Amino acid sequence: MGGWAIAVHGGAGVDPNLPAERQEQAKQLLTRVLNLGIDALKSGVSGIDVVELVVCELESDPLFNSGRGSALTENGTVEMEASIMDGTGRRCGAVSGLTTVKNPVSLARLVMDKSPHSYLAFSGAEKFAKEMGVETVDNEYFITQDNVEMLKLAKEANSIVFDYRIPTVGCGTGVQSPLHMNGLPISIYAPETVGCVVVDSQGQCAAATSTGGLLNKRTGRIGDSPLIGAGTYACDICAVSCTGEGEAIIRGTLAREVGAVMEYKGLGLQDAVDFVIKERLDEGKAGLIAVSNTGEVGYGFNCVGMFRGCATESGFMEVGIWE
Repeated sequence: MGGWAIAVHGGAGVDPNLPAERQEQAKQLLTRVLNLGIDALKSGVSGIDVVELVVCELESDPLFNSGRGSALTENGTVEMEASIMDGTGRRCGAVSGLTTVKNPVSLARLVMDKSPHSYLAFSGAEKFAKEMGVETVDNEYFITQDNVEMLKLAKEANSIVFDYRIPTVGCGTGVQSPLHMNGLPISIYAPETVGCVVVDSQGQCAAATSTGGLLNKRTGRIGDSPLIGAGTYACDICAVSCTGEGEAIIRGTLAREVGAVMEYKGLGLQDAVDFVIKERLDEGKAGLIAVSNTGEVGYGFNCVGMFRGCATESGFMEVGIWE
């Protein structure tokens, strides 16, 4: 056993001209939730409880795209999704299409613990939430002024948007946007998914991911975050949470691939992460965080940056955005 380890993320793909104030806000939030997880791990809290705790905290802050800060659909509403997975026995729970549940990751946990199913969505998930007595709020609680303004810009550009703003010509950088969706450059600021992965002092791995999805997405769209093996995965050797272009992450079954190449190719954690980011995304842009059952942390991304933080029992701690 190499001791506990934890990693968190707040999305991949960052505007290189992101204001320093915004960068500092993101780092402060990541540091706060990372320390929350560290304190829990030091107190002997299980990995599955820690990932739920940390992601709940991220969902409650409007800075990133989950819970309170969720991106808006084409109709100006919020449809949230989340998943959680316990590497011990590969137990999992996932939810999609939530409109009133304050902490989607906690409902995903209840799907795992209190239902015979792995995945509930839309009206069925909302009904289950009422039966479980979880905290609910009006949809307006999740709608921030920033996201209202971003949706207006997205509609004007006739574009579906993910990731942090990628500058285009005319935005002061002189660099053409490298990302396109529906044939249009992605040029509008929109926050991204959040996630947490943990291995606890018993060597048990767990992962959780939560998101509001794409800005200006078609209602009913489901991304990678609630899909086990795509956006989230945990087993007896590692735990992974992904962020970025959901459709590419789904095609590459990105989270599961990290565990697969560790198991079948014999790669170490960081080598597995690097292999998957390089070989399994095709033209997609994404990032991921991971921990191993031996107390390692790893991360990788093939876009401009990724909001992330990680720490290990040995004393290593890092919070960063860029390479």
